[in-house]
Amino acid sequence: MKKIISLWLLSASLAWSGVYVQGSKNFGLSVGSGSLSVARKTNVYTIVGVSANYFVVDNLSLGFGVRAWLGNSPSIQEVTVPVTYFIPLHETYRPYLGVFVRHTFVESPFDDYNSYGGRAGVAMKLSDNAYMSLGWVQEFHDKDVFGNNSSSGYPEITIGIAF
Repeated sequence: MKKIISLWLLSASLAWSGVYVQGSKNFGLSVGSGSLSVARKTNVYTIVGVSANYFVVDNLSLGFGVRAWLGNSPSIQEVTVPVTYFIPLHETYRPYLGVFVRHTFVESPFDDYNSYGGRAGVAMKLSDNAYMSLGWVQEFHDKDVFGNNSSSGYPEITIGIAF
């Protein structure tokens, strides 16, 4: 495991541009778990996602991401468009704030739905071209998709490599 992390950090440091500067692009991976109650049964999923972001100006990124909820039924896929601002308070650690819109595709007989939300956390610069972030996401759904809850919150951990 240490060899894999060392190799990843070395390869990230060989990329060509800074993490938060205008014109840079980064790619991220997300892995997690989630549960969904369907017909009085709780289904547990592994959630895997990829994202790409482009910094339209220094510290402000516009992105696109997809996630799949794997390992249970109904099948769920999500498409997300986020906007994130990394607050330049410190060279290594940067708080971030963001907003997003998301469309969720759910296997029939369930209906697809839209959501929107916000995210906040701290990104840690790992090298000139890589960062890791830890934060919280609060998502609001356009209809009552989770019983009596019109919103849901969850932690996020992301690793990004800029090119």
